[in-house]
Amino acid sequence: MESEPKKLLLRALAGERTERPPIWLMRQAGRYLPEYHLTRAEAGGMLELCNSPEHAVEVTLQPIRRFGFDAAILFADLPQIAAALGQALEYKEGEGPVLSPPIRSAADVARLSLAGLHQELAPIYETVRRLTVALPPDVALIGYAGAPWTVATYMVEGRGGGPTDHAAIKQWALSDPEGFQPLIDLLTEAIAQFLEKQIEAGAEAIQLFESWAGILPEPFFELWCARPVAAIVKALRAKYPATPIIAFPRGAGLQYDGYVEATGVDGIGLDSTVPLAWAADKVQARLRRCVQGNLDNQLLVAGGAAMHAEADRILAALGHGPFIFNLGHGILKTTPPEHVEALVRQVQSWRA
Repeated sequence: MESEPKKLLLRALAGERTERPPIWLMRQAGRYLPEYHLTRAEAGGMLELCNSPEHAVEVTLQPIRRFGFDAAILFADLPQIAAALGQALEYKEGEGPVLSPPIRSAADVARLSLAGLHQELAPIYETVRRLTVALPPDVALIGYAGAPWTVATYMVEGRGGGPTDHAAIKQWALSDPEGFQPLIDLLTEAIAQFLEKQIEAGAEAIQLFESWAGILPEPFFELWCARPVAAIVKALRAKYPATPIIAFPRGAGLQYDGYVEATGVDGIGLDSTVPLAWAADKVQARLRRCVQGNLDNQLLVAGGAAMHAEADRILAALGHGPFIFNLGHGILKTTPPEHVEALVRQVQSWRA
């Protein structure tokens, strides 16, 4: 009996030059879709939505039905793991996720615990299990988590949204690295376990979001972005060596290629500032890794000729190597759904 053909996204992550790039978009399930708002209201709010497998499956599937993406990404929220460690999480109108009290000392870290981790995150694992049945057979399922440094920024600053200069976490981490390290160590272990459970439940690939990689000076970037992700990759590979891992260290700049080498990830998400020729040479060709990205999300809002021209430029530069088309950050809530439709059709009709 012949095995099923490998899904397009998984082939790209395995280093293949595919006949066309697979496409999915960060935050493809969410606030720009009218059907999302209906489901969120039915669930009773953001936290209720994330913790209801029925509703979380529905919002994960909505962009797949509407646009035909090549991958679905589990619908959950990055700060949920902080709540599972013992920090209180609530969603306030106009503020997004609020975590209290902020974690700002060794004593605060000591109050956190792995003991209830999987019990608190059980609804997410159930969502993954249901998605493995509900998704079309050619659509890959991506599980995910925030990387330790990024989750730590939410826990220390006390919020996961809105403008911030990250003064609280940078003052603690840069002035007292030994005192800060236990928080990173705890998160590294928790996130590795969280992702292991997602793979066990059926996730076919993993993405680690390092949204705040770009705020760290070089030595601390290596210490708190690269090293913890390398440890997570090592732990996942020990149990699930066939599951590919994508990392998205937004703002890493010239440290992107060193980060790929240090962490050993299979795919690397590029933000919109990364020069395409540099990525093709340093990552695709020299390191032989899959790259993912990197259309500016404001161009998706704008649509039309400007969006199509930039998408063509990205496809021409990166589409001949292992490549996944995506944005340089998540879809904005002001994005017209018809622009997403047009982009998906453009990428899916392109041939290497």
